[in-house]
Amino acid sequence: MPVEEVFIALGGNIGDSSTIVEQAISALDNITRCKLRGRSSLYRSASIGDIPQDDYINAVVKIETSLEPLALLLELQAIEHAYYRNRENEARWAPRTLDLDIILFGNRNIDDSHLVLPHPEFSQRRFVLEPMFEIEGDRFVAGYGSLSYLIDHAPALEMEKLD
Repeated sequence: MPVEEVFIALGGNIGDSSTIVEQAISALDNITRCKLRGRSSLYRSASIGDIPQDDYINAVVKIETSLEPLALLLELQAIEHAYYRNRENEARWAPRTLDLDIILFGNRNIDDSHLVLPHPEFSQRRFVLEPMFEIEGDRFVAGYGSLSYLIDHAPALEMEKLD
């Protein structure tokens, strides 16, 4: 089975978000047929959308996997569920304990009812782009451009890299 390089964004703003994100990173490394290859620092970022809420804690990881994209998505949803994430009645950009999003899955382009890759909003999310840049440098993303270009053109967002 071919091994693919995958970038996953993590975030949350309910509970001890720093601990939850750190535990989720460990859980990602424990998924069968997945290996953690890089991780960013934690970042604190302002929430987006119209719902008043606490700041988010965000990070990005790079893994290698031989899983297919939908199989990996199910693994991520199981981890979210373990932290009481309930997507059924959740409003868009609502507060959450844990959010795990596949950002890039190799060079694959997927657009179906379960998964869209690359993630349709990653190029506008500084809380994804800056952590990706930290672990990957100025990577070029086909169809989008370099990470530095995307960061320069993404909407402003109050962010802080945590120690």
